[in-house]
Amino acid sequence: MRNTTGLVTGAAGGIGEAVVRALVAEGVAVAALDANAQALAMVVKELVNEGHVVRGYPVDVSSSVAVDAVVEAAEHELGPISSLVNAAGVLRTGAAVALTDDDWNQTFAVNATGVFHVSRAVARRMVPRRTGAIVTVASNAASTPRWNMAAYAASKAAAAGFTRCLGLEVAKFGIRCNVVAPGSTDTPMLTSLWGEGGDALRACLDGAPEQFRVGIPLGRLAEPADVADAVVFLLSQRAAHITLHDLTVDGGAALGR
Repeated sequence: MRNTTGLVTGAAGGIGEAVVRALVAEGVAVAALDANAQALAMVVKELVNEGHVVRGYPVDVSSSVAVDAVVEAAEHELGPISSLVNAAGVLRTGAAVALTDDDWNQTFAVNATGVFHVSRAVARRMVPRRTGAIVTVASNAASTPRWNMAAYAASKAAAAGFTRCLGLEVAKFGIRCNVVAPGSTDTPMLTSLWGEGGDALRACLDGAPEQFRVGIPLGRLAEPADVADAVVFLLSQRAAHITLHDLTVDGGAALGR
C-alpha cells in the first residue's frame, strides 16, 4: 500500500482516526475527512509533524455537492484514490417509538446517505482505473437487534447492504468492497452514553439480560486500533481475493452471527 492514496471519513476521532494512523504507518498518503474542522486540524497537524502525508478536508458527508468537491480536490492534491474507508458516523439512541423525525433523518444522513455519497464519488473515479478497495465501517448492530438503537442499527444495515451491492457491481473492474462490523469500542461515541460509575461498562462486558443482550466473551472493549487493523487488512493485497465480505470485530458479542 506504500505510496498510494487513501481517503477516510470520520477521521478526527475514534475508529476513523485509528484508521488514518494505521494507513500512514503503511506509507499511505491520506485525505482525512470530518465535519469537525477543529478536531480534524489537530489530528492532521500531529501526523504531518511526524512526517506523514495527510491533508484535512472539513466536510459534511450528507452533502453530495460538498463530497464531490472534496474528492476532486483530494485527488488533485494527493493523487488517485486507491482505498476508501467510510468511518463517519453518528448515534442517536432512544426507544423506537420515541425517536423524532430529526433523530432518524440525521442518523441516516450521515451513516447511510454519507456512505452513498462518498462511495459513489470515489468509485466513479476507481472504475476507469480498474482498481481500488472500499471498506465501510458498519456495526454488529446491523445484524443483531440492540435495545434503544433502532435508528443506528437500521442506518448501519443500510450502509452495509449498499456496500455489498456496490461491490457486486464493481467487481468486474477489479474493485473490492467489504464491511467491518465493530461491536462496543472504546471511543467517545460509546463512552458519551455512560454516566458516572462502572455500571455501563459492566453491562457491555457482562451483558444486560433486561435488554436481551449478552456480554463480550473476550471480556474487554475493542480498542479503535483493533478495528483499524481489520480495515487495513481488507484494503491490502493480503485480502486480494476477498470482496462482499462482512468482518465482525466485536470480541464475540454477537455470538458469531
